[in-house]
Amino acid sequence: MGVPVRVWPRAPNILVIKKLKKNLKLSNNLKKFHFTFDKTKKSQILKKKFLKKYKNYSAKKSDYIIVGGGDGFMLNSLKQYYNFNKPFYGINCGSFGFLMNKYFTKDIYKKIMNTKKISINPLELIAVNKKNIIKKLIAINEVSIFRQSRQTASLKVNIGKNIIIKKLIGDGILVSTPAGSTAYNMSVNGPILSLNSGKLAITPISPFRPRRWAGKVISNKLKINIKNLDIFKRPVAAVADNIEIRDIKLLKIKINKKIKLNLLYDKNRSLIKKIRNEQLKKTN
Repeated sequence: MGVPVRVWPRAPNILVIKKLKKNLKLSNNLKKFHFTFDKTKKSQILKKKFLKKYKNYSAKKSDYIIVGGGDGFMLNSLKQYYNFNKPFYGINCGSFGFLMNKYFTKDIYKKIMNTKKISINPLELIAVNKKNIIKKLIAINEVSIFRQSRQTASLKVNIGKNIIIKKLIGDGILVSTPAGSTAYNMSVNGPILSLNSGKLAITPISPFRPRRWAGKVISNKLKINIKNLDIFKRPVAAVADNIEIRDIKLLKIKINKKIKLNLLYDKNRSLIKKIRNEQLKKTN
């Protein structure tokens, strides 16, 4: 019998590795983007730079929707394009940019491939005005109800069949999602909700009676009804993020779990992390 010969594994071929990396880069470059930009100066500068480098596909044919603007423009873009079921990547060209990623002008492919996906469900709002005209909207941050005259609002609030407030007198009330709980909701001393809490916040706006009612945190499986108790003397308006409906008689609000909004964030700028940071600031 001959002496067995040990065969050592062959070292990886450098040319093969380079070819694999090149193919991976090419596959990334095959990703199609739809770009949408706000009309601000900073957004338009970004638009000029990106559209010089990348083709702008239609939202329907794209793999990702890239939004250049601030939080308000992102909310508008989410509502405009959510039916296409594409992930959104926001680039902050505004001020605070809570829903956005940091401003940059370089390789978008590299950024997208290193993001973390966050999925959220919006609020669904059914509004009935004093003429019984029905309007249906969605809200990513919050639905707020305001007095639209010098008279305070007079509102009744139900959760399902249970009455939680028979008569709230004040400037109004809002219903916030976890994603929106650090926005207007926090400004009126509402609670900050963790993104995966499965909760909604109901927060009064300048309550006069009951003066010390601080609001309520409820399960996002519940439905909320808000009724204007005096539609003629005390008219109110409802605002879904930034869309207003006036002369409201009745509002029906719930989470729409059939709509899933996928937001992409750089690893160090996750929406979960941003909300957690705001919670820590509030408790300190």
